[in-house]
Amino acid sequence: MPTTSAALRAVALAASATVLLAAGCSDSSDKKTEQDRTEDLASQTLDWQKCPAPSEAEGGGTQPSPLPGGTTWECSFMDVPLDYAEPDGETIELALIRAKALDKSKRIGSLIFNFGGPGGSGVSTLPSVAADFETLRTRYDLVSFDPRGVGRSVGVECKDDRQLDAYFAQDWTPDDAAEEQTLVENLKSFADACKKNSGNELPYVGTTNAARDMDLMRQVLGDKKLSYFGISYGTELGGVYAHLYPKNVGRAVLDAVVDPTATSEQSALGQAKGFQLALTDWAKDCVARGDKCPIPGSTPQEIQDWIIALLKKLDKQPITGSGDRKLTQTEATNGIAQTLYSTEYWPLLEQGLDEADGGNGALLLALSDALNGRSENGDYSNIQAANSAINCVDYKDRFTLDQARAKLPQFREASPVFGDTMGWGLMGCSEWPVPGMWSTPDVSAPGSAPIVLVGNTGDPATPYPGTKAMADALGKGVGIELTYKGEGHGAYNSGNKCVQKAVNTYLLDGKAPAAGTVCQ
Repeated sequence: MPTTSAALRAVALAASATVLLAAGCSDSSDKKTEQDRTEDLASQTLDWQKCPAPSEAEGGGTQPSPLPGGTTWECSFMDVPLDYAEPDGETIELALIRAKALDKSKRIGSLIFNFGGPGGSGVSTLPSVAADFETLRTRYDLVSFDPRGVGRSVGVECKDDRQLDAYFAQDWTPDDAAEEQTLVENLKSFADACKKNSGNELPYVGTTNAARDMDLMRQVLGDKKLSYFGISYGTELGGVYAHLYPKNVGRAVLDAVVDPTATSEQSALGQAKGFQLALTDWAKDCVARGDKCPIPGSTPQEIQDWIIALLKKLDKQPITGSGDRKLTQTEATNGIAQTLYSTEYWPLLEQGLDEADGGNGALLLALSDALNGRSENGDYSNIQAANSAINCVDYKDRFTLDQARAKLPQFREASPVFGDTMGWGLMGCSEWPVPGMWSTPDVSAPGSAPIVLVGNTGDPATPYPGTKAMADALGKGVGIELTYKGEGHGAYNSGNKCVQKAVNTYLLDGKAPAAGTVCQ
């Protein structure tokens, strides 16, 4: 799972309405097969319209602005089966967005993006990062979507905004039996709310169905092969797609690669190590800048010890945050984690910690809110509800209180700062009402076209070893590793010219980088 653990996560038109298809006559010969249904839906025509402003579930905001040259964003909905095993069953709508290619005479097709999460809205994210992909727009329509359960695509709903404020502020590092029981009760309350408000969709929001949706999308968009750019969780989705449809893979790039061989426990432990590494790298930079860094400590260890002491104080006594909200230990840990996704946020980490030490928790609280999908006006996107729903229907693991407690020493050793939070976060699916599908996803893809895998040595959320693990799991001759020696989550969006040139050359010209290429 590519996002932070459940604790750190607590810690981005016109079309036909959703229809319920009648089963028809009782004679089974009148019923469509799954293949018949998919072929019917593959022939649907999308009604592209001017995009509205993102919905609250997608994170809110303003209507996307035109791109350079005046290209406007277009939005539509695509019908997909709720349950692919029920060809005569209900359909749901997926929200799509696109910007057409600049050079129509050299257009390759559609390049479909998934930016991760799981649970992130592609419809709201693509316009906000489109400047990074202008070179690719020369020959591709840029396309993204809200996967099932996400944003405008029948988004999963759980608690309301005020309830989420309390849920995300709760103590995710219980110190005694009473606090442990409160954590269990809160997890059950959250899961019950999801079942009450979205129970019909919960069994069907997993990654396998999202991959099947992408293949249907490929056909509806008129492409013989899937051109794909997956980031973070989008790499797991891309790997599952390649396993299901190896012959349909065209040019694909997976950046910030998830380890598909890691269980949910191994993934959480890997992230604890990854965020610890990123925090240590930040602390080294802080020390190197001397008096220019306001955090006390002459070594990275001293800075870490100071942060741990601050978090312990917040555990006992939250401080003023924003309005009537306090900054809790959990939210401070969230805020720290948020800043480690990019070196651009490192100054905010220094400022937030310094202000919190002085009793002002507003900045760390705002950073925590950003991680949890909370806007300044108090509205939440559904990113965390969808994240839980997708992860919990994908992964089988259901940790009990005793099991999570027993894992804490291992997590604390991996990260003195994030270990407790991520260890207890193993319980994120413990009360979920729908069973999980796998221990690890199958991404073996014999016969697939080459897939470029971009790994960042300093990535906190998808640690670098996952890149090789994905290459091995895809199979010989499929995964091509490209290493970026840098910091932050992802490589292409870092601005590194070497990475961007290698990726652009593959997607635009079909020439893959040499396996083992290193950029720095």
